[in-house]
Amino acid sequence: MKLVSWNVNGIRACVKKGFLDFFMEENADIFCIQESKLQEGQIELNLDGYHQYWNYAEKKGYSGTAVFTKEKPLYVSYGIAGRETEPEGRSLTLEFENFYLLNVYTPNSKRDLARLPYRLEWEDEIREYILELEQKKPVILCGDLNVAHLDIDLKNARSNRGNSGFTDEERGKMTSLLSEGFVDSFRYLYPEQEGAYTWWSYMAKVRERNIGWRIDYFIVSDKLKEHILDSKIYCDIMGSDHCPIMLEMAL
Repeated sequence: MKLVSWNVNGIRACVKKGFLDFFMEENADIFCIQESKLQEGQIELNLDGYHQYWNYAEKKGYSGTAVFTKEKPLYVSYGIAGRETEPEGRSLTLEFENFYLLNVYTPNSKRDLARLPYRLEWEDEIREYILELEQKKPVILCGDLNVAHLDIDLKNARSNRGNSGFTDEERGKMTSLLSEGFVDSFRYLYPEQEGAYTWWSYMAKVRERNIGWRIDYFIVSDKLKEHILDSKIYCDIMGSDHCPIMLEMAL
């Protein structure tokens, strides 16, 4: 089974930059996107053989997630169970026979960390939700998690320590989740690989020089880790400030 995740930073713009070519070439069983930045009816994707599920943000041109899957899920949930509303469209859960897939676009704590308290509240809620799902079936969590977990996961760890996406609090939440019985699929296979990034600033020549951050993940239950075949970062695929990532599993 092949799964792909990509923060497209606006699906309409990404389509104009080759999204559909990449989508068709990959032929993934499940393809997740984050930051779709649209409302219902603003795009029609002809993805033959795929069921489409979209969670739109109330705010126009903001946030949003979607999942395209060949196999029809048993059930689809929009948002996090227990929340009365999720106006930013940040999560989708698909239940399959042997696992849950959770596609997430984690809130950014902002440059001045003004949204850090909200971000940490989100982290606690999503962790509790994942653990509830895990009691029923193994979980595959994917998406833009907006955190570089380890020093090796960004180019300039020392100068970025304490900045949005690399605060002790945000990194600690990732550590806490993994300690509950989950693995970062990429680091599980490639624990010492440097220069493996999924996001680059739009500043001049930053991507060209590979000054990036790895903030997009496939996190899987320990119960599934022996089924991981490969975890890839497609750093050469353009169309967004993020690049796609892929998880291949024997499921």
